[in-house]
Amino acid sequence: MTRIAAIEPIPIAYPDPNDFGTTRRTVLVRVETSDGIVGWGECIAMWPEACRAVATIISDGFFPILQNHPSDAIDEAWQKMRRHAFWYGEGGIASMAISGIDMALWDIRGKAGNKPLYQLFGGLRHERLPANASSHVNKQGEAACVAEVVGFFEAGFRSCKLGFAKKGDSTIGGDPDTDVHFIKSLRQALGSDAGILVDIGNGVRWDVDTAISVANRMAEYNIGWYEEPLYPTDDAGYQKLAAQARVRLASGEREFTEAGYRRQMEFVQAIEVYGVDPARVEGITGFRKVDALATKHGKVVNAHAWSTAITTAASLHLSLASPNTEIFEFKPFDVVVQNGLVAERIWHKDGWAYPLHGPGLGIEVQEDVVRRLAE
Repeated sequence: MTRIAAIEPIPIAYPDPNDFGTTRRTVLVRVETSDGIVGWGECIAMWPEACRAVATIISDGFFPILQNHPSDAIDEAWQKMRRHAFWYGEGGIASMAISGIDMALWDIRGKAGNKPLYQLFGGLRHERLPANASSHVNKQGEAACVAEVVGFFEAGFRSCKLGFAKKGDSTIGGDPDTDVHFIKSLRQALGSDAGILVDIGNGVRWDVDTAISVANRMAEYNIGWYEEPLYPTDDAGYQKLAAQARVRLASGEREFTEAGYRRQMEFVQAIEVYGVDPARVEGITGFRKVDALATKHGKVVNAHAWSTAITTAASLHLSLASPNTEIFEFKPFDVVVQNGLVAERIWHKDGWAYPLHGPGLGIEVQEDVVRRLAE
């Protein structure tokens, strides 16, 4: 029986061209079995201290309880980690640590059986998904911001998701008139059919009445959804927003557990589109549990795929195997953790995201690049 022989957390740092070269961080996880199969996962911890904490939990907490555990017994490993971290692990750092190991074990299962992950999930529910360019609105002046998005569509993307109030030179994000005018100008430039998704983001601090007003003004320009205009746990605010806004609301990217999503779907009942990140939500196992909830409650799932190619690969398999997905996000910039970390770039073809057919995650991680980026 193949067993877990080694688990190595690898914090890495890299420049992000979407944020003018700002250093971003994450933790990769390399799991090796007793017969030499290597699986890869990721924990999107982002901040330096969080990456160090995740690495410590993996090496000092989870590896000792998983060493010699059967590599194919993924559900049991997932439960072992959750039970071990019961005192500090219902969300947050521990959930990210679980995510990376769980993702790597699924990669190993696929490689051992010579099957792509989507086959392990029951097969494809979509032959392809529309490719979405997910970016930050951060250039100087409205005209430059509009031109950048137009360029995404000229490059073949079928929709765009735009993060407001990010690092950079733009004033878009936080001032309602400026923000609505940008969406108006963008719609005029793109025409009536182009998909525009608005991610208000963590940098904006609106009260609920402002969020309602902006939502309904943007609704005139046919936006596909309106993401996190309020703090994610403002339940009463989201319920009021859902009752009065004429656009679909999106949230969930900052949830960590199945229980958190269940609370959103069953109690808050305000969100229609749920962002889910397999490098955050206790891995592929956690993602599939959330996806099952979405099926039960008739919700849309949008997989986060904006960190390294490891998470992108996991999210692509999960998205194409889910009945609840509409699009697939790509980072439309030349960033080393997408284009250099794997042997073959994960990219759209004529504006569509297609399956990866190789075993496991379907990627070949370049370990020399990993070691070069390691902190």
